[in-house]
Amino acid sequence: MSFLGGLFGPVCEIDVLLNDAETRKTAELKTEDGKVEKNYLFYDGESVSGKVNLNVRQTGKRLEHQGIRIEFVGQIELFSDKSNTHEFVNLVKELALPGELTQNRSYDFEFTQVEKPYESYVGTNVRLRYFLKVTVMRRLSDLVKEYELIVHQLATYPDVNNSIKMEVGIEDCLHIEFEYNKSKYHLKDVIVGKIYFLLVRIKIQHMELQLIKKEMTGIGPSTTTETDTVAKYDIMDGAPVKGESIPIRLFLAGYDLTATMRDVNKKFSVRYFLNLVLVDEEDRRYFKQQVQNIKADLYLPVCCYCSKTADTLHRVEYQTEVWTHLLIQGFFFIWSGVKLSAMNHSLPSGSLAVQQTNLDFADARRMLPAPMHIANCKVWWRRNNGLGLFFMIRALSSSEWKC
Repeated sequence: MSFLGGLFGPVCEIDVLLNDAETRKTAELKTEDGKVEKNYLFYDGESVSGKVNLNVRQTGKRLEHQGIRIEFVGQIELFSDKSNTHEFVNLVKELALPGELTQNRSYDFEFTQVEKPYESYVGTNVRLRYFLKVTVMRRLSDLVKEYELIVHQLATYPDVNNSIKMEVGIEDCLHIEFEYNKSKYHLKDVIVGKIYFLLVRIKIQHMELQLIKKEMTGIGPSTTTETDTVAKYDIMDGAPVKGESIPIRLFLAGYDLTATMRDVNKKFSVRYFLNLVLVDEEDRRYFKQQVQNIKADLYLPVCCYCSKTADTLHRVEYQTEVWTHLLIQGFFFIWSGVKLSAMNHSLPSGSLAVQQTNLDFADARRMLPAPMHIANCKVWWRRNNGLGLFFMIRALSSSEWKC
């Protein structure tokens, strides 16, 4: 067996040791096959240094090479097309010139103040990874060793973290007001809120709160959205009465959450939504969806169009001249989180009857003119030849666009 191992196995073994391995923190990250690996944790701007050890398997045997080098690589991989990877960071250090190895050798390396602009991520369709890559270049086939690293991003706690309060309902049948304590959450945070029943004229049997993760890869028409229900939390079983309030307390620490990631290198985004679902006695489902920002150390702004926080959004009156001639096929209002599709006609003054659909936010941005932004949205349900939505919309015209 030792003869076969020496004949067909690697000529030498490559090992990477970090200088601060004994004191550096580690973090866990899921691999592509679902397993959990623990690797050393780095932050943006930190240096990466250590030693590369080359152990020749057979003493006295010569290993000819065309050079030895180490690379620090930041890379995005789309699982649908693994041959097309994108490297946003690639730093190279030459460890040895062409020559030969006859005994074990060690080489020191250091990458100083390395830029690491994004957080490590492994999702359903995409992976963002950082790794050290050692290459012993040979004529026939190179010897390669990859050493995985994990990167987290840091930022200060947000100065403004507004609560979310909104009314939804079925006209003359059900009016509900729900409130969440804030719009940005830490990965180990607790979502606290309340649901108030202002009007109850239909028999509601069940209510649940869902935490939904959406991973969007690609750009334009080729965008792919993967939706995953991370958690389901039953908050009511039975019929509510007018004036009743139901508390919400959802602990995030028990769920496998990642960071909220927005348009990472124009390749992918990861976002989280709270979905409030009501089921009546005929098993009809009514839902309201609200976007949430979740991050371990970085709190992203609410406004996905101008990247400003919620307190900087401008509330103005409805601009009839802007919307009257705008033909909408279908779009998704991120501020309210409700998915909707318009009928094929221009918007009437101040309102629009619509039907539910499964379009995403990318469709919305293509449909809306560049200077347009949704500043506030009030939503009511109404019955009109079936179940539909009735929207009162305030928007920004081009002259009032300040982002």
